Amino acid sequence: MRTGLLAKKLGMTRLFKDDGSHVPVTVLHLDEVQVVATRTQEKDGYSAVQLGWGRAKVKNVTQPNRGHFAKAKVEPKAKLAEFRVAEDALLEPGAALSAEHFVAGQKVDVCGTSKGKGFAGAMKRWNFSGLEATHGVSISHRSHGSTGNRQDPGKTFKNKKMAGHLGVERVTTLNLEVAAVDAEKGLLMIKGAVPGSKGGYVLVRDAVKRARPADAPYPAGLAGAVEMPAAEAPSEG
Repeated sequence: MRTGLLAKKLGMTRLFKDDGSHVPVTVLHLDEVQVVATRTQEKDGYSAVQLGWGRAKVKNVTQPNRGHFAKAKVEPKAKLAEFRVAEDALLEPGAALSAEHFVAGQKVDVCGTSKGKGFAGAMKRWNFSGLEATHGVSISHRSHGSTGNRQDPGKTFKNKKMAGHLGVERVTTLNLEVAAVDAEKGLLMIKGAVPGSKGGYVLVRDAVKRARPADAPYPAGLAGAVEMPAAEAPSEG
């Protein structure tokens, strides 16, 4: 299991294929994504890497966090996130990750905070069908109907699906496809929609229900990493 990436949602557009058809995609931006810290089995009880996105003004960073970034020798980051990884997939602090961490056609899981929709009715919030349009139903066509019983048990149980606050919660969409990768501009194109609003941060990881492609770099796709051709590789001894 390797690390994922921390990205910022820029919005949606479309890509045109060679046959003229188009694919709707969500554009995710990677801005100086670097490893800020690592968690080891010996010290912390689990293996993980902490990634940072973008840059933050030093005056807006707390004193403890300034020391945290200084220890890793990286610029203060605007956003931090942690990914569980295998022990052989740990990265050194300061390592920069590229959009080529993922490959086109790969399946990924995207996690973000859904859009806030305020107070919503039961039909919108829980996909209820509502009451009938006739047969004696008056005024209450979009109501959720009965919420309890009579004397037994004589109450409405907790967690009953009713009207209330909708959105602003952690949502993970599984098995989305990477439509294209632009490492030079730090862009990931994900086919379809991903959770969250424009300007929101999302976590992108290898799909847990699909096998990782063989050409996906392991332990990570590092920025500036250039593989040496086999013919030019130094000989042993």
